[in-house]
Amino acid sequence: MSIESAPHEQDIALAIIGGTGLYKLADLQDVVTHQPVTSYGVPSGPVRIGTFANRRVAFLARHGEGHSVPPHKVNYRANLAALKAIGATRVLALNTVGGITESFGPRVLACPDQLIDYTWGRISTLCEEPGTEVLHVDFGDPYTPCFRGEILAAAARANVAVVDGGCYGATQGPRLETRAEIARMRRDGCDLVGMTGMPEAGLARELGLDYACLAIVANWAAGAGPDPDEQITLQDVLANVEAASAGLGPLLSSLLAAG
Repeated sequence: MSIESAPHEQDIALAIIGGTGLYKLADLQDVVTHQPVTSYGVPSGPVRIGTFANRRVAFLARHGEGHSVPPHKVNYRANLAALKAIGATRVLALNTVGGITESFGPRVLACPDQLIDYTWGRISTLCEEPGTEVLHVDFGDPYTPCFRGEILAAAARANVAVVDGGCYGATQGPRLETRAEIARMRRDGCDLVGMTGMPEAGLARELGLDYACLAIVANWAAGAGPDPDEQITLQDVLANVEAASAGLGPLLSSLLAAG
């Protein structure tokens, strides 16, 4: 199915892109599955559209529903183009990240307001192909401020603790970072480290989508935290993601109830 022939869901209230550990939206009801093909290729997986809190919501797993797509191979352009094609205007990115600074420890939910791009070699613009329009979008505030405000207000109404602000540093992956790299990122002003924040945010801006991030802190980054020598196990990471994600349902319900 191409984006030109994709069903256009006029009433999509929100599109959600799930990151590591978040491969489905558990409370999504009456789900219809779309398998789009866009002019940028095939997205990471199917787009699931259903009802959540009495509103139409679309969900897409960034790495595929079986986590088969590494961060540097994600077709970010196809993912976002597919969501726009079915009528989404607001995209909430869920990103599993590491914490660097004191307020961003494991099990924290954060809504960052800035980012730094350390990635390389990824197609990062809609202007890649010859003959396409050259876009110079304003990216001073990489996350849509009004949408961020709605998310933070929704969290407050739902009594879900969310850290307001912070800088997300996007690294290449799929390997984790060295202690020296995290130390540099701290000096640069990064509070969080992840592998998928860019080019996703920049492409959303080029496509005219409102875009914001909820970062789910799974662990301290290398050398960070109260015990720089602490060894983090996979079980710890999964437990932290599950604990931090517990507030997502109430937060999303509050966000959707507000319009």
